[in-house]
Amino acid sequence: MGTYSLPDLPYDYSALERAMSAEILELHHSKHHAAYVKGANDTLEQLAEARDKEQFGGLVGLQKTFAFHLSGHVLHSLFWQNLSPEGGDRPEGELADAITEHFGGFEAFKKQLTNATTGVQGSGWGILSWEPLGQRLIVEQVYDHHGNVGQGTTPLLAFDAWEHAYYLQYRNVRPDYVTRLWDVVNWQDVSDRFAAVKAA
Repeated sequence: MGTYSLPDLPYDYSALERAMSAEILELHHSKHHAAYVKGANDTLEQLAEARDKEQFGGLVGLQKTFAFHLSGHVLHSLFWQNLSPEGGDRPEGELADAITEHFGGFEAFKKQLTNATTGVQGSGWGILSWEPLGQRLIVEQVYDHHGNVGQGTTPLLAFDAWEHAYYLQYRNVRPDYVTRLWDVVNWQDVSDRFAAVKAA
């Protein structure tokens, strides 16, 4: 049975200092993300054991636990690729055109995603996603790590709003952290994801 593994970062822990300290990035990746990977793998084993023994009394809890850990792994894996030490500025080409079409311009989009991320109640994410039914970009809030499966969206750009992503550096001032994330957005990665989902 296949298992999940913690991906290497495409940069050093100190590479994103414009937005997050090396200490935060190392803890976030090597401890928090690693815990979601372990949790997903452990829960897979528990699900396999439940099937083997035909003991499904705890299935609902196991399914929720698996969704939590796997979504955490998927969103963090996206988050690391969405960031770059050479990032910032704004997108170009088709992605820029789509942002203008669906949000009225980059600044309007930036304000919406910033407010969606800073306004997540408790822990969660602000996400730019492609919604296939309407063939449009949308901004979503994802609570905890559970995906918005009913909307059938594909996340393109994810901003982590869990306290472990910023508290050591920004304390409880989440808006300052989100503002700095824009300085390290890897628009090439987001554009590549947009092109791939449009071509699918």
